[in-house]
Amino acid sequence: MCRPGQIHWCDGSREEYDRLMAAMVQSGTAVPIARRPNSFLFRSDPSDVARIEARTYLSTIYPEDAGPTNNWIDPAELKKTMTRLYEGCMKGRTMYVIPFSMGPIGSPLAKIGVQISDSAYAVCNMHIMTRVGTRVLEALGTDGEFIPCLHSIGAPLEPGQHDVHWPCAPIEDKYISHFPEENLIWSYGSGYGGNALLGKKCLSLRIASSIARREGWLAEHMLILRLVSPEGRTYHIAGAFPSACGKTNLAMLRPTLPGWTAETIGDDICWMKIRPDGRLHAINPETGFFGVAPGTSRASNPVAAEMLKENAIFTNCALTDEGDVWWEEIDGPVPQHLTDWKAWDWSPDSDEPAAHPNARFTAHIRQCRSAIKDWEDPEGVPIDILLFGGRRSAAVPLVFEAFHWDHGVFLGASASSESTAAILDQVARVRRDPFAMKPFCGYNMGDYFRHWLEMGDRLGGKAPRIFYVNWFRKGSDGRWLWPGFGENCRVLKWMCDRVDGKVGAVETPLGLMPSEGDLDLSGLSIPPADLEELLRVDPDVWKAEYFDIEVFFDQFGSHLPNRLDAELKAFRDRLRRA
Repeated sequence: MCRPGQIHWCDGSREEYDRLMAAMVQSGTAVPIARRPNSFLFRSDPSDVARIEARTYLSTIYPEDAGPTNNWIDPAELKKTMTRLYEGCMKGRTMYVIPFSMGPIGSPLAKIGVQISDSAYAVCNMHIMTRVGTRVLEALGTDGEFIPCLHSIGAPLEPGQHDVHWPCAPIEDKYISHFPEENLIWSYGSGYGGNALLGKKCLSLRIASSIARREGWLAEHMLILRLVSPEGRTYHIAGAFPSACGKTNLAMLRPTLPGWTAETIGDDICWMKIRPDGRLHAINPETGFFGVAPGTSRASNPVAAEMLKENAIFTNCALTDEGDVWWEEIDGPVPQHLTDWKAWDWSPDSDEPAAHPNARFTAHIRQCRSAIKDWEDPEGVPIDILLFGGRRSAAVPLVFEAFHWDHGVFLGASASSESTAAILDQVARVRRDPFAMKPFCGYNMGDYFRHWLEMGDRLGGKAPRIFYVNWFRKGSDGRWLWPGFGENCRVLKWMCDRVDGKVGAVETPLGLMPSEGDLDLSGLSIPPADLEELLRVDPDVWKAEYFDIEVFFDQFGSHLPNRLDAELKAFRDRLRRA
């Protein structure tokens, strides 16, 4: 169908990576970064810079199985359209066959995929983000199960035709399609990020969440963090935040409280299964980070800044005259001249940012100094705390705890965030993003809520505690009220103290909030008025939020669990009493 010029089976070796990268440098697709050894810059087409939710499809036999939050097309119709596009799509290009494992090879929590692609950029990123090559084929054997992933940039080359630096199809021909009933992924027309690295959002979340529902586990858009107290007590935290809302910064937390340490397990994907001990155990199925570059600095994330000194791929960042990458809010003064992400001259007087707001870095977890030493443990880590949150400049307080599991599912189901640059076709400034999974849930989200409730029933008294956080609240003057970054350990410490029964809490309409003096602010200078605002719950504001949640829930109709409707009514009653 694709009719490539040649076929290459990926073995996952360093020699393969180096050879592909050298070829892309020679063709002008990749730019070596002189100041960062073995690092390269890519500039994508301006139409291909982020996830495209309007061109992302969930194709099931019955529309209601996809639900109201997904774009649905009949499978037969979608395959007919895409097959027509795929015909001859790889002419003049190499078809790469990429066997990959999400999770440690052989782990009971892992899944194998095989991606076919005509993008060397995708191959090199998959080398970093997944376990690729011969070892995976050996684990698969001759009769093992795998998830087929077909990808093409949609830009065939005729003999003698000049190639462009970032080939892709027009936006109206881009399709990122999922067939969860067949565990099948077809992607066409985009070479960027999760549209092309099919192990990421496509497999790890959309297809995996559907598999997880059938098999009784959870595939989530969550970071995983290990926090260790001065006494050596270990806590494992999984947190769901929409893209570009600080997941990577929190996953690489460097605590400011004396004696506390943190270790990174993952910053984006979390697969959780109930293991024989009755607890929820988690793995990060990825092996690398595909993080948002703008805003990353030694001040915001010193671990990431150190990690990116070498062996990294940068996409849509700016380039300095001295041969280094640059983006907004990186360390140091703003240069007087840059080559921006479109390869144009840039100065501080320019109207556009030098780096695209969704510019990315790709780096292997081995380079992360805070990565746990046992990140390849096939059994994963037992989760103590689940976090939900988003980017809200008003209304949502710094932290509160769910009353119980069902209330925690309600908090996750009603989570909201202000839009970010990670979404190309964003519309609303604030949108409901349940469990940070709205763009990634592989089936009807009402049934997804039910699955979470059922997981809680199975976990019983061994279920993790659930909290909600918002690092992004602002004052009336537009200032950030909370310093964030390493200081977030203070909020996490309160959660750990709650798990251990060391501190109490104040009941509010939203949930349980810190009692006065229980949030450890030692050594931190924060005005009392700012702290009061950070923890303030305005019932009148939340009455408007209640109606918005009610409208959001209504779209799920009979698929909304009765238990979640009961939590909504209980929330309304608490607001009335406030």
